[in-house]
Amino acid sequence: MPGFYGLARTPIATAATTWTSYVTEMTCTRRNGYHHEVTPELVLLILVVGTALAFDFTNGFHDTANAMATSIATGALKPRVAVLLCAALNLVGAFLSVEVALTVTNAIVRIQNADGTPRADLLADGGHSLLLVLLAGLAGAITWNLFTWLRGLPSSSSHAMFGGLVGATIAGLGVESVKWVGSGSTLDGVVGKVILPGLASPVIAALVATVGTWLVFRIARGVAATTMERGFRWGQIGTASLVSLAHGANDAQKTMGVITLALIASGTWTNTHEIPLWVKIACALAIASGTWIGGWRIIRTMGKGLVEISSPQGMAAEAASAAVILSSSQLGFALSTTHVATGSILGSGLGRKGATVRWGLAGKMAIAWLITLPASAAVSAGLWLCAHLLGDWWGPLFTVAVMASLALWMFLHSRQAPISPDNVNDAWEVPDSPAPLSESAHEKVAS
Repeated sequence: MPGFYGLARTPIATAATTWTSYVTEMTCTRRNGYHHEVTPELVLLILVVGTALAFDFTNGFHDTANAMATSIATGALKPRVAVLLCAALNLVGAFLSVEVALTVTNAIVRIQNADGTPRADLLADGGHSLLLVLLAGLAGAITWNLFTWLRGLPSSSSHAMFGGLVGATIAGLGVESVKWVGSGSTLDGVVGKVILPGLASPVIAALVATVGTWLVFRIARGVAATTMERGFRWGQIGTASLVSLAHGANDAQKTMGVITLALIASGTWTNTHEIPLWVKIACALAIASGTWIGGWRIIRTMGKGLVEISSPQGMAAEAASAAVILSSSQLGFALSTTHVATGSILGSGLGRKGATVRWGLAGKMAIAWLITLPASAAVSAGLWLCAHLLGDWWGPLFTVAVMASLALWMFLHSRQAPISPDNVNDAWEVPDSPAPLSESAHEKVAS
């Protein structure tokens, strides 16, 4: 991952320009006869939108591995080509569906009505209470995303965001504002939408990939190894592209919904059936830019750490991921693409005779998955409490400052053992380590 200076060359610069223009219009003292007073709520709105786009950015580079790790590991695509293709498809996917964007938080917390509008009691103070919950929730999710990226551990960005919102909601609005279970007729709430799918999805994906890998090698038995590798690499490109498109469609609209909810809470947007165009563009560019940067640490873990993967295994894993994700979407289940992709890669190792699966590393991943929800919730709850104690003006600024400081520290810490497109496919020499590197690799740009 190039340094922060590299962001100026990515599409996120366009997203920043879009948002800056909007902020300029909102904060100017006089324009077309209107007077816009700079209030704590306006500052909080600006911070929420900026933090939401930052989360979308981390979501992009954190989840690149879900689609492209195996294609990079087998050589089906060059590292930079892979992340560029993934970024383009994430960008396209972000515009494909916004059907549930406005009600995405309804499944786990009670801060919205059924039509997507905020609860009336949360608007009594100009929307400040709701905006602070959103800010703290997003800040906690970003912090956890960056921590797991630093450790090279794939974890669910969606679960981090849901956990952050749960923690901030408990701290700010009380335990009763969290929807723990559904009504009984549908799977809903934290248990139905987060915990059960999080436990079931990697198991299902692993089973599908195990059977698929076994069938692939069974059918291709007798085919020359070089011919088989070359043919399946083309298949990998197709299946990886499908996963990238699905990821863009599923994940970008979560952030679109959070930003639109913030705009409605502040009174700057009233349409509960549409997402503002600039929000769609900004979120699409943010997630695509993060993808283009490439989360090389996690790509390395999934592509080289879990299983020494071949092209037939890679295609089977990606096809299993795509099948599980698309099937769950049709059935109305929200699965984590990270859990599905990791389960598929493990399954590809189980389905090939003689393949080595590093269960120690898989165990570390499982622990990270289990603590994602409570960890991000705890961070967000702490940030909300600090912000509440510091007051309307300094509280939100403190929250963003803490998040930014932690992000900077983790980025600088990652430079001690950098991973880049040049060493992402190096041999996994030390079991269960996210970044076994040669001395020369330490001089490369960090991922």
